Amino acid sequence: MINTAIWTPRVLATLRIVTALLFLEHATMKFFQFPAAIPGIPYPLPAIMLIAGAIEVVTSVLIAAGYHTRIAAFIASGEMAAAYFMAHATQGFWPALNMGEPAILFCFIFLYLAFAGAGAWALDNILRPASRQKAAV
Repeated sequence: MINTAIWTPRVLATLRIVTALLFLEHATMKFFQFPAAIPGIPYPLPAIMLIAGAIEVVTSVLIAAGYHTRIAAFIASGEMAAAYFMAHATQGFWPALNMGEPAILFCFIFLYLAFAGAGAWALDNILRPASRQKAAV
């Protein structure tokens, strides 16, 4: 039988890193139009898109590195909730039709990370003493 206690922190870290890298890609599409421009976004970017992109860059880098993961993930979760209700929910009720599924998934994955922490392979584990880390759990 597989010992899930050993694998859980590693799989959590994998979820954290992959999600953060996808979130960073979301930001690079805004700022650099890489790997492609976001359809329907005017350039130069409106102020709200600049702020959203800045939040996405900072939080995704922090989350990928596992540094202040809980705080960064909570902020990213809030940004995605706001993005859903401001940009997607106004286009209709169903997420599959209003193109809001990625925003919802990012929101809830980041909310989970805000509570679960970084898992393995994180700067938080190196920089925080074990006693403080256990107190935060």
